This record gives sequence, structure tokens and C-alpha cells, in this order.
Amino acid sequence: MTDRDVHLPVAAQPTIDSIAEYAQRAEEGGYDCAWLPETWGRDGVTVLTAMAERTDSIDIGSSILNTYSRSPALLGQTAATLQEVSEGRFRLGLGPSGPVVIENWHGMEYGNPLRRTRETVDIVREVLSGETVDYDGDDFDLSGFRLRCEPPETQPPIEVTGMGPKAVELAGRFADGWHGIMLTPEGTKDRIEDIERGAELGDRDPSEVQVTAGVTCCALEDAERARELTRQHLAFYVGGMGTFYRDALERQGYDEAVDVHEAWQDGDRERAIQIVDEDILEDLCAFGDPETAREKLERYEAVDGIDAVAVSFPRGADENEIRQTMDAMAPDA
Repeated sequence: MTDRDVHLPVAAQPTIDSIAEYAQRAEEGGYDCAWLPETWGRDGVTVLTAMAERTDSIDIGSSILNTYSRSPALLGQTAATLQEVSEGRFRLGLGPSGPVVIENWHGMEYGNPLRRTRETVDIVREVLSGETVDYDGDDFDLSGFRLRCEPPETQPPIEVTGMGPKAVELAGRFADGWHGIMLTPEGTKDRIEDIERGAELGDRDPSEVQVTAGVTCCALEDAERARELTRQHLAFYVGGMGTFYRDALERQGYDEAVDVHEAWQDGDRERAIQIVDEDILEDLCAFGDPETAREKLERYEAVDGIDAVAVSFPRGADENEIRQTMDAMAPDA
């Protein structure tokens, strides 16, 4: 049976309490894991701690902590601490993010993102083992680090993001899980093939890699409002968040994503929103009235190889619209 997770909203949330309350609501609705993105607002670790302390059974995860702004050793300490605070419910989501975030916001060289992610995962695993870390890599050279507390009795899984075929293949070789976004059900099938190929190269069983598909959802009685919020969200990500999402859609045959990106970059955001193709919306997102939105999400759950779908929300949705969608898409709805 496919798990149903939730990506908690972070944009314009008034307080940490409000985010923790979403996690509690998700737990009450039967969601399997509450994932917290870390963007450019509150730091993810502090909020994840609040979530862990105010929930009892739902898994909590970072989706994602980037592999540049924290060292691998610190990420290992963080994972050990959050596993302790959550009493074994933590899942560590990592990813390289992109040059817009890493270079412009954090002032660091982006470098080789795949290699850095691989080495970060290796080091985090060594830290979590409780043994002394001696690591000689291309990006990192560590000697003598060891946790000054008891390591977790059960190591949290380390799951990674990736958009392109090579990144996903690499996830299949070394990660405990992979998170995909901006993918249609058909597009996700292609990436699952990459996971399987990577697992074979790593002499692993592909079933060892948890595949999570993130889906933008908006379930409202006002179906047209749900459509427009979803359209605005898609235009923002394709147009304003680097080139990764544009490229992901191009790989899936949606050449018009280039036009959306160019319009947004030219400053014509209204046009960028207007030219988001109806086919992209219908194929990529789950929106409309509650019944219609649930049916669209179930297309992903029917894909062989997807272990979990993660409900996410349009960035323009207000608190009431987020609650409505979370409740409508909940496993126990």
C-alpha cells in the first residue's frame, strides 16, 4: 500500500506554532510523514524539533536540508539529535539545491552537486554509526570526529532529491530513499527506471530505496480558485526557481515550459501564469473540488514503484485553504 505524506507549507506562515499545528493535523488525518521544507524563512531544524515534541506517531522529515550550508558532520549531529527528540521518527532528507540558492543566498561555490551529495551521505552515515570518522573524499577530508553522545539505536534513513537521470541513478546506488517533484505519473516511471539501474550498479535491491513523489494539491469547493492557485504556483517554480524545474518538464515533453520560464525572467509574471498550459496542470497536479483532487492524486498511487506520495500546497494558498486541502487529501478522509 502506498504511503501518503505531506509537505508542510512554510511560505508566509505566521508562527512556528502554526507549522507545528499543521503537523498535528496531519497526524490526526493519518498521514505517514510530515516533511518540512527549508527555504529562506525559519531554519528547518528548530521547527522540526517543535514538530517532534508536539506529535506522537507521525514520522517527521527534512525535505530538504541542502548539502552546502551545513557541514556533513553537523548534518550527522543534527540527524542524531532529531532522532532522539522524535524518539526514532526522524527521516533525513538531503539535496544539493541549486546555484541560485547556494551561490546567491549562501555565498558558496556550487561545485559538483552529485559528488557533494554522495560524500555528505557517506559521512553522515559514519557519524550516525558512533564510530570515529576518517574520510578522504574529493570534497571533504575529515579526521577524528566522533559523536560525544550515544548514537541512535536505529539510524534514521537518509533520503535525497534529484531531478536529472544521473542524479536519480546515483540515489538508487547509495541512498535510502529518493524524492521526486515536478513529475507526472509517466515521468515518475522514467525516474524509477533510473533508480532501478542505480540499484543494480550498487548491487542493491531497488525495493531498498523508498520512492516518494511530491504532488502539488489544492482541494477546494471553489474548483476554479484551486485551479488558479495551482497555476500560479507552477509558474513561480518553473519561472523563478532556476532552471531545474523547467528542464524537468522539458524532459517530459512539455516544451512550453521554456516560454513560461522566459516570460517570468523577463519580468512579465502575469503572462508567465497565463501561458501555463492546461495539459501541464492536469498531468502534473491534483486540484479541483475534493473528489476530483483525490482522484488525480490516486493516479500517482497507482504507479508501480512509488512507495509514497507527498501532498504539497500552492504557495499562494491561505491557512484556511491549506487546512481544507490537507483534510480533503488525508488518508483518513
